[in-house]
Amino acid sequence: MTSPIDDRSEKEQPVDTALSTENVQKDESTATPQVNEPLRIRYRIRFSKTGLLRWISHRDLARLWERLLRRADFKLSMTQGFHPKPRIGFPSALALGVDGLEEVVELEFAEDLIPQNVLKRLQDDEQPGLAIISVAKVPEGFKKPQLEQSTYQITLPENADPASIKTSIDQLLSQPSVSVARKKKTLTVETATQILSLQMESQHLSLTLAASEAATLRPQDVLDLLGFADWIEQGSTITRTRVYLQQDITGEEGETFAMATESLPADQLPNKQGRSV
Repeated sequence: MTSPIDDRSEKEQPVDTALSTENVQKDESTATPQVNEPLRIRYRIRFSKTGLLRWISHRDLARLWERLLRRADFKLSMTQGFHPKPRIGFPSALALGVDGLEEVVELEFAEDLIPQNVLKRLQDDEQPGLAIISVAKVPEGFKKPQLEQSTYQITLPENADPASIKTSIDQLLSQPSVSVARKKKTLTVETATQILSLQMESQHLSLTLAASEAATLRPQDVLDLLGFADWIEQGSTITRTRVYLQQDITGEEGETFAMATESLPADQLPNKQGRSV
């Protein structure tokens, strides 16, 4: 039988409230502080790549941009993992040997800057062959840039026969579908779906090619289909004059958009009505 004294000692043990409060305060003070996620601000840049830069590969172009951004002392947003890399993305790679007058690269910074600041710091680097055309801060909710179509100019070789060129263009565009060899496979596409426009100007061909998730035609493919596969060997050059995106950013120079009108000759500037980057 338990004695009254033993029973009282079990039921009436005092509680040290001061010690209890101290422990709560200690637990609160040692709690792990919340760490804010680093900033990820997206900027869409339009630029030209000409001169000797047309002979660098797409991978080397990405490295060039990374070095440029580090020289300009931007705080870059990095990928996760054992080998973090700057978040630099291109909606479309440019083929080796092709000039690009309005290419697009999208960057992510770990700092919030006005586009005018970004534009000036990029221009101050003065990378030969690389001209910055515009900078836009990407609005929230915008998807990653996806290519819709590209326009090209292909210069005519010496002694080109305009009548023969026009006949070849008409014959190509009249075909419902065309096929080209691609990595030991045959690529067959609908002509009107892929070649949105093709015409001869005084000194060059103007070409617009559509983009898709599947394999698409390239400018050299079009030359092959026209019967002019040797044009490049004869001195013709290919220039991508502009890339068009499915979701463009439009606007005048201001808080979220900055444009360098001196970057391109007057006849190559983007249309001021509905500027897009």
